[in-house]
Amino acid sequence: MRQAAAADDEAQDTQAQPTAFSLLGGEARVRELVDRFYDLMDLEPEFAGIRAMHPASLDGSRDKLFWFLCGWLGGPNHYIERFGHPMLRARHLPFPIASSERDQWLRCMALAMQDIHVEGTLQERLMQAFYGTADWMRNKAG
Repeated sequence: MRQAAAADDEAQDTQAQPTAFSLLGGEARVRELVDRFYDLMDLEPEFAGIRAMHPASLDGSRDKLFWFLCGWLGGPNHYIERFGHPMLRARHLPFPIASSERDQWLRCMALAMQDIHVEGTLQERLMQAFYGTADWMRNKAG
């Protein structure tokens, strides 16, 4: 009985943990992060490789990343509601993504988080998660 009560308490603690979405500050902050990410991609020469994979106008890309990140971070599933399962790897297969492109994306996101002053522990947590996802997108040697 005592073990069951302890397990129930632990389950409640786990459920009560705030999501990355709420820790970041909700939709307004996710939008701010995405906008800064794409601003940097558009402005900084070090991100030319990943910028070239995007259309001339980044408006659609901004919206899709915003919608995706909201759900991925534990908030509303805007992307899934519009498009269904993200199927990230399949959606990225048409683009040659090697370590260089992965690293550009990660560096751009890290700078965006720094620029909008995401708290340090949350930045580290998100960068670990972003790395796993970005690394999984690689589909080209190098």
